[in-house]
Amino acid sequence: MKAVRFSRFGGPEVLELVDLPDPHPGPGQVRIAVRAAGVNASDWKKRQGLMDEELPQTLGYEAAGVVDEVGPGTHDVAVGDRVFGFSTDGAAQAESAVLSHYAPIPSSLDFAGAAALPSAVETATRALDQLGVGSGTVLINGASGSVGSAAVQLAVARGARVIGTASPANHEYLRSLGAEPVAYGEGLVERVRAIAPEGVDSALDVAGSGVLPQLIGLAGGPEHVVTIADFDGAREHGVTFSRGDTGRALHALSEIGVLIDSGRFSLPVGQTFPLAEVAEAHRVGEEGRVRGKLVLVVDPV
Repeated sequence: MKAVRFSRFGGPEVLELVDLPDPHPGPGQVRIAVRAAGVNASDWKKRQGLMDEELPQTLGYEAAGVVDEVGPGTHDVAVGDRVFGFSTDGAAQAESAVLSHYAPIPSSLDFAGAAALPSAVETATRALDQLGVGSGTVLINGASGSVGSAAVQLAVARGARVIGTASPANHEYLRSLGAEPVAYGEGLVERVRAIAPEGVDSALDVAGSGVLPQLIGLAGGPEHVVTIADFDGAREHGVTFSRGDTGRALHALSEIGVLIDSGRFSLPVGQTFPLAEVAEAHRVGEEGRVRGKLVLVVDPV
């Protein structure tokens, strides 16, 4: 099978499409013929040598496709089913991938739309779970990106009032998701208190823009704040840094379909690229100019 791999650290030019042996699923796993795979910031961090030291490395933790092999003891899925989910071995950007955690693709989604879901939905759900978001008011800093917009919609579905920070150009988009937008930057605290005089019950930092002290003040203490983007700030201010290796919210995969099919959740695909153009996907992603998820698409063999 063809798969994305790099054998040295560097820019997008180090990415190659190479032939690798077909993978096979273990107990509780499935193999899919990949039709689409998500691209994330962690991909270019890995490529730059900022995360893992070993070489060579494959890429991709989320994908969607058609089941073509079922592992031992796996009874909830059959060959031919459309599924999306996580490839824990980080090799989903390929023609075939093994998924360790998966769910049926919602009927209203194509493969690219399904491949955009796992990382954003799991990350947002995990952070909201850690904050205990239900009723009440939650402030989401960096609300217009993939994870931020997922968190907005999931919090609204839980019954929360959501205030979201974004640039003015994205305010109408946040309103369409059910959030009350405020501009980020200097004066953030005053703008939030203008619409929530008593502050907020909790705050989620998706942007990592150095605002943890302000979020702590608005939420009434560091125990009411979670960040997924500011590791150093979390350590300095006593805020929870949400990371997947401390336990993933995998229940999000099976739960999101109901919200999608009922029209209460959507995650736009910003741009798609053929698998062979993965280097261009990295360039576009690092420039940060596209709203929505970047997805690699694989044509059926």
